[in-house]
Amino acid sequence: MPLATVHRKPLPMLSRFGWLMGLYAENHARMQRLFEAGDLACGHYVSQVGDGLDVHLHVLEQHAYTTELRLSYGLLDPQTGMADPSASLRLYRDARQVEATHCYAGRRWQDVIGMYPPPRRVLDHRLRMNTFLGKWLQYLAERGHGVATLRLLDDAPPKKVAENA
Repeated sequence: MPLATVHRKPLPMLSRFGWLMGLYAENHARMQRLFEAGDLACGHYVSQVGDGLDVHLHVLEQHAYTTELRLSYGLLDPQTGMADPSASLRLYRDARQVEATHCYAGRRWQDVIGMYPPPRRVLDHRLRMNTFLGKWLQYLAERGHGVATLRLLDDAPPKKVAENA
């Protein structure tokens, strides 16, 4: 009986950039499932589930294909007065991705990676920020936060976001 030779093709390696793009896509799915953030009008929203840690979602701007957001708890860093933790987010509706552009968890990005970091360090930092965001969104969902617990704090009536053509 002849012996069969098995030829296996190696699996392609996922680059760090590819991994980051995957995180963006996962975070978009989590954010949309959690708060439907791409459909919210500009304003300050709060989600309360009775645990004393209210989640604040600021929809800063709506553009044709992107939404600028800030996600935080109602906690402030006593030294800086900044919401801690907080994340500045950019939601890309057309590409179905959410990017954490800045995270504040006790320190600013300049304190973490320096003023003029090499590109590899910037990519590492973006991977960490977006991994943090994914875990945070998952935690919020597990605690019961979502569209049903989200309410607008502003006095102005919510505006409907223009549909994309």
